[in-house]
Amino acid sequence: MIELSSEESESETETDYFYQPDSRGLCLPPGYVLPPGRRGGGEQRATSQVTLSAPPNPLTSNHQQKKTSTVSNRRGSQDLTDGGKSGKGNNPGGGKMRAPSPSPSMDSKDERGAAGGGGVVMNPADEEQDRQDRYQLYVLVLRCIAYPFNAKQPTDMARRQLKLSPSQLDHYRKRFTMFLRNELPQIQSDEAFFNAVNYYNDSFVRSSRIEKVVKCGGVSAHDFREVFKKMIEKRVASLPDIEGLSKETVLNSWLTKYDVITRGEEGSKSATRLSAPLSELTLGKEELYNMFQSILGIKRYEHQQFYNLMQLDSADEQSSVIRKELNARKQFAEQLAKTKKLPKFLHKGMENMYMEELNSQIQMLMHNLDCLPVASSRAGGGGGGAGRVGGLRSAKNLIYRGRAMTRGSEIGRAIRRRAYSWSPNNALLEGDQDVPLSKSDIALSFYIEVTVVEVQNLKNVNGGKIVYCTMEVEGDKKLATDHAEASRPQWDTLGEFSTTQPLPVLKIKLMTEAASILSLDDKELGKVVLTINPNFNSNKQSQWFTMEVPGSKKKQEAETDPLKVKLKILMDRPQNIKNCGYLYSQGKELLWAKWKKRFMVLIQVSQYTFALCYYRSKKSDPSDIVQLDGFTVDYSEPKEGMPPKLFYFNAVKEGQTIDFAADNENERTGWITALVRATGQSYRPEAPTKLKSQQNKSSDSAKFSQFINMNVEEVDHHSYFKKLQTLTLNYRLNDSYASLGWFSPAQIFLLDEYTARYGVRGCHRHLSYLSDLLDKSKYGYLIDPTLMHYSFAFCASHIHGNRPDAIGTVTVSEKERFEGLKETLREYLEKQISNFRYCFPFGRPEGALKATVSLLERVLMKDVVTPAPPDEVCKVVKKCMENAALVNYTKISDYAEVEEPPNPEEETPRQKLERVIRLAELCTEVLTQNDEYHAEAFAWFEGVMKEHAEMFWSMFLVDMNTALEVQPPDSWDSFELFQVLNNWLQTSNMLRNGKFHTQLCDLFAPQLIRYVDLMETSIAQSNQRDFDKEKWHTPDERRGQKGGASTEVAIRGCVASDNLMHKLCALQDFMVDINWPDAEFRDHLDQRLKLLAADMIDQAVRKTKTYFESHINKGGSSTSYTIPNTVCVMLNCLVDCEDKADKLTRCNFDKNQYHAQVPELIRETLTEFKSALTEKLNAVFENTLSSLARYDETNMLSSVFAFTTNFKSKISLPAFGAKAAPSKPGQEKEPAKQATGQDLAQPFMTFVRKNQQKLHELLFNEDYINEIFILWYKKTMTLMSTWLCERASQQLHIFQLVTLSTILKKTYKSFLLEGVMPNDLETADYEAAKKRLTLEEATALMSENAAFITERMDDSDGADAADDDDDDD
Repeated sequence: MIELSSEESESETETDYFYQPDSRGLCLPPGYVLPPGRRGGGEQRATSQVTLSAPPNPLTSNHQQKKTSTVSNRRGSQDLTDGGKSGKGNNPGGGKMRAPSPSPSMDSKDERGAAGGGGVVMNPADEEQDRQDRYQLYVLVLRCIAYPFNAKQPTDMARRQLKLSPSQLDHYRKRFTMFLRNELPQIQSDEAFFNAVNYYNDSFVRSSRIEKVVKCGGVSAHDFREVFKKMIEKRVASLPDIEGLSKETVLNSWLTKYDVITRGEEGSKSATRLSAPLSELTLGKEELYNMFQSILGIKRYEHQQFYNLMQLDSADEQSSVIRKELNARKQFAEQLAKTKKLPKFLHKGMENMYMEELNSQIQMLMHNLDCLPVASSRAGGGGGGAGRVGGLRSAKNLIYRGRAMTRGSEIGRAIRRRAYSWSPNNALLEGDQDVPLSKSDIALSFYIEVTVVEVQNLKNVNGGKIVYCTMEVEGDKKLATDHAEASRPQWDTLGEFSTTQPLPVLKIKLMTEAASILSLDDKELGKVVLTINPNFNSNKQSQWFTMEVPGSKKKQEAETDPLKVKLKILMDRPQNIKNCGYLYSQGKELLWAKWKKRFMVLIQVSQYTFALCYYRSKKSDPSDIVQLDGFTVDYSEPKEGMPPKLFYFNAVKEGQTIDFAADNENERTGWITALVRATGQSYRPEAPTKLKSQQNKSSDSAKFSQFINMNVEEVDHHSYFKKLQTLTLNYRLNDSYASLGWFSPAQIFLLDEYTARYGVRGCHRHLSYLSDLLDKSKYGYLIDPTLMHYSFAFCASHIHGNRPDAIGTVTVSEKERFEGLKETLREYLEKQISNFRYCFPFGRPEGALKATVSLLERVLMKDVVTPAPPDEVCKVVKKCMENAALVNYTKISDYAEVEEPPNPEEETPRQKLERVIRLAELCTEVLTQNDEYHAEAFAWFEGVMKEHAEMFWSMFLVDMNTALEVQPPDSWDSFELFQVLNNWLQTSNMLRNGKFHTQLCDLFAPQLIRYVDLMETSIAQSNQRDFDKEKWHTPDERRGQKGGASTEVAIRGCVASDNLMHKLCALQDFMVDINWPDAEFRDHLDQRLKLLAADMIDQAVRKTKTYFESHINKGGSSTSYTIPNTVCVMLNCLVDCEDKADKLTRCNFDKNQYHAQVPELIRETLTEFKSALTEKLNAVFENTLSSLARYDETNMLSSVFAFTTNFKSKISLPAFGAKAAPSKPGQEKEPAKQATGQDLAQPFMTFVRKNQQKLHELLFNEDYINEIFILWYKKTMTLMSTWLCERASQQLHIFQLVTLSTILKKTYKSFLLEGVMPNDLETADYEAAKKRLTLEEATALMSENAAFITERMDDSDGADAADDDDDDD
């Protein structure tokens, strides 16, 4: 596999990238329609237009996808839609769509400092200015976090994984090395898994490209596992099927083993489970505060100062700040309309449109704020009853409560009805700002809990009597406690009530059962009547109340121990009541002409509407309402005639004044604070001098207050946002997660909120983001091209008037920045594509290169509706691929020289050739990886990858020619280079028979022809020379000549024939390995080699035949004859030629040609050899038969031979089977030896067995040996049968009979033992001879010659075996 060295990596000037795709796999911005011809299938490129609109980003969250703009495009373009639907969706407030987010990624909780692109040393003045800017920016960020009303954190984003550090990569490499060295015995593996891990380790884990990506922090352990999974899927799919074991099971087993290798023992516990990082989830406010402290470099104590001064825990304070900001923006817009100090736009008519957009943004923010339910506060605070339900439920005797109202539900419904039916913002939209509130607009609901604990001083009642208490709130149900004895009047019973009266009357009565049966009502023992309000019992503790006893009031007062009841009363304050209590008030111009103490309630009708209401006791509707729009609240001094001991303040509106007074300073401060928040006034009331000195104790407060009190319209929010986004991106890229530039949900939420709240233009946001991404890529950070694609598409849509964020104005600066970034982006993308092998190693992530090519095509578009001409796009891509070919080949060739550094002075031609062969292997591996991992991205550009590969090979061709020029003539080492290249090119459908393939064939074709010519001449000459010098030695003889055992490969025939077969086979195997691509030329060479083989084999056969004829005739015909070794070697030579001739000579030319008859010639020659050999062997049998013919009756000397035989048998030996009497008792004589026939049959059988054994030892082909034996046996039987037929009219002499019977039987048995089948042995000649000899034997047994019959034709095998043993002896 190809591995680039560290030297190569260090020499690279390009930045490598490893992209992490989004889980949705989207590469195009929303609304972007692919150009014709890129939409899938076989669709042709056409001239249809491309439409690019920008609805909300589908890469963010579901609730953002549903936000749409209801503002029509004034230029007639399409409205912003989301699948043809529009509406409020989950947008808080349901307002118009703001600029969508450019990134929905995840964040890290790593609190490393924000790292920019290189350190910049600032002077002290710049540092101080930067510090103040960060303080001011942090104040704005805190407000966005404390009370968001335009955005929320998305929850459906792809979670980012932890980066894989260099130390972890070293750990991986060590673990894989241990596994490959069998140092992890706990992991059981087979050969297939071992090979897969070895390939993965060599090609991926130890790749220098992956090492560089890890150093850049662009890859995670999850990515490593996915690459391994992708690699093994193909291997597992190619494995044979095993019954009972599915391939999915094998795949899962391999992944489990991989986890054990990489993670150690921990991997077996949880193979695929990766802990979700906390910062990648939805964060709370505290986590957001901590994150942006790290991003902006704010210290903890500084954050605490800001937190306290800004009252971030108060939702009312934050909503008040928002209203002040909106009022300030509204005033700024009015001033801007007067002064006409507007940005420079592309067209003059955009100035009026710009003002409309400003007003529309303000109205949208007011609408979003007003649509927030008052009862659901986001920042906490208010309500006062957070934990009350759990405590009250602990009451042991819970009475019947009836159908109680859910706390705050009616309030929420009333406020929502009010908010959606009318609001000042809606009135503003309609041009009517003076619509007064009515009493029906004010709807309150209170929840009251009364707990009756016990009664004291109950003296006038018998202790055994039953007593109980009743509870009643006017206008609601009446409840009663359980019964208790008068001696122990304790209940601890809870009663729940609901009312719409701010000042309800609560009645508690103590009752006892009536003494008389006729009495209908129980007797009242005492009662308590209380007028309560939301401030009643603020400490939430039980209190004692004196009960009024029926009868004389004076008598009751005179008692020292009055009747008391212990009550715990809680009255819930609805969250839309911001303050309430008794105030002295007078407003002669408006209301309350008389100075009087009244119960006032400050009610928030909606987020933008407040009312100060005067309530009387037992009344649900307010008596008077003061709508606080336009009022200014401040401290005041008492007027003439007013009590001096009270604490005064007033509310002024257009010369109309309402005076108020509280009983103490704390009440006055609380009322002023609540009223200031309600009025939204920018003026902050200043307390009297002595109070002011007490409040401003800290000197740091003044330092931080200047940033808090800064007018938001005096802040350059676009510059601040750019700085905030840049610092956030720095923080994100330097955390511990492989984000690739994608923001976390918390970060994107903050940026969305800031953009909408402070009017940051969407085009500015995305231009800044795109600029930051390009800058970060220059410093080695890994950036996902999908991010750039979305931001660029957004900006392009905005510049060309498509209003992706409902903003139709385009400034000159935006246009200029866009054009500059467009050119920079184009250069960046071209560079990325030119370095695609190193920017997208191993195709990771899937689709990243395709997204880059798509973005380049988008950048080349002239506008958002006119696609770039296909020829132009293809031309640019081809130019990039040409550069890529140069980059790839340069780095590969440099790596080859680093791996094997050449020394031009000492390098031999062979070394140069080996270096080029190694380079060729590297090049084939590079192009294989390109085709496997990167070709899909260029599928729409026909021929691009092919031209890239051809250019790549053209560069290699130069180096190859340089190495081939220095090779010596008639050197065939270069064919190895041709095989490496040709074998790979043959497997490539794209490059097979291409330009480089043709050039390669043209270069090596003459050399190949020259090689074949020389081999033909060499083989012909060596064949003639070798057969002339051939000694026809057996292998044992050749080893003996060399002085011992030889280690050479066993030669089956003679040395000359074996050399010939080896050369012919090697030459033809070489041509097969060459695998020449041109079929016609390949067939021509194959035919030449077949004809050469036919000629050489024919010549070898004829020479062998000549030598055989001269050797076979040597030797006599006696039984001492043995087949010569040379004859056996010649037989082996022909058999070997027969075995290989069919393969070496078979071709498609005409069978009638002479060379096509070579196999037939060999078979005929072998047949002649077998016949000649058997004739030679049967000549010995013919000689034996000639010896037996002397005993014929017709022979004149037959009587002499018969007499000699009989005389010898009678004188020398007793008759066969006769037994001599023992000479002494217990001692027997040895049997007499046979003297008839055996002396002639035994030598013949020895001859047969000896030659059979020699044929077995020297011939290697068992089939051929069997054929020789069959032919030999048949001819022997034929000779015997013919000899007997010639003597059919004569009786055989006993010597003839015994000899032939022995030969017949032992010959049959000998050939049977040699493997000849009985069907081949029991021929007609054998049966005729056996029948004749059996008849003669029967005749002899009836005569005087019966003693000579030692072996009968029907003797058993046991007897035959014994005879064979005797013969062997």
